[in-house]
Amino acid sequence: MKNNRIDFEARFWSGSDTYSGLGLIETFFQFNELATAKEMLHNIMICAVKKKYVIKEDHSAVFHFHQALRSFVRACYVLGLKQEKSYLKMYAENNAPPIIGSLSDQEYRNPFLVFQKAFAEYSLKDFEYYISVSVYFSLGVYTHSAESKIVGPCIHLTKMLDAAFLILARGRKRRDNSYKKKQRMKKG
Repeated sequence: MKNNRIDFEARFWSGSDTYSGLGLIETFFQFNELATAKEMLHNIMICAVKKKYVIKEDHSAVFHFHQALRSFVRACYVLGLKQEKSYLKMYAENNAPPIIGSLSDQEYRNPFLVFQKAFAEYSLKDFEYYISVSVYFSLGVYTHSAESKIVGPCIHLTKMLDAAFLILARGRKRRDNSYKKKQRMKKG
C-alpha cells in the first residue's frame, strides 16, 4: 500500500510531526497570530519587490516564519483536496459573526473554496518557490528586482490565512457548543 501522506515539514518550527492538516494549522496559529502573520507576509513581499529595502525583522524570525508558512501552505493543500461532504459541512457556514475582510461572501460561507481556487491557479511547488524567492529577496538589497509574479501568490496566501483562521474559529465554536450540550445533559 502506498503512503500518500504529505510531509508538512513542521519539525523545525513546531517541534512535532503533525500529519493532520487542521492540526498543523492550529499549531501554526498558536505560534503566529493572524494579524502578525499577515503583517509579516506583507512586509516580506514589499521588501522583496522594492530594490533598496531590507526587511526590518530579525532574519532568524523571517526564516522561522518561512518554514512555518511552507508547512501552512502544505496543510492548506491537503485541506483543499478534501472532498468529503461531512468534513466540509462540519466547518461550513454557521452563525459565526463575519470577521474576515479579504474573503468574498461565497468564500466566507465555504472557506475551503479559497484553498481550491489557490491551488487551481498555482501548484504547491509554485507557492513554495514564491515564498522562498520573496524571503530571499527581502533579506538583502539586490540590484535586480524580484519576479513580478510574487503578488498573485501573496494575495492567495493572505486569503488562505483568513480562511484557515475562520475554519479553526468555527471548529472551536462547534466543540464548545458540543461540550456545553454534554454538560447540560449531565445536569438534566
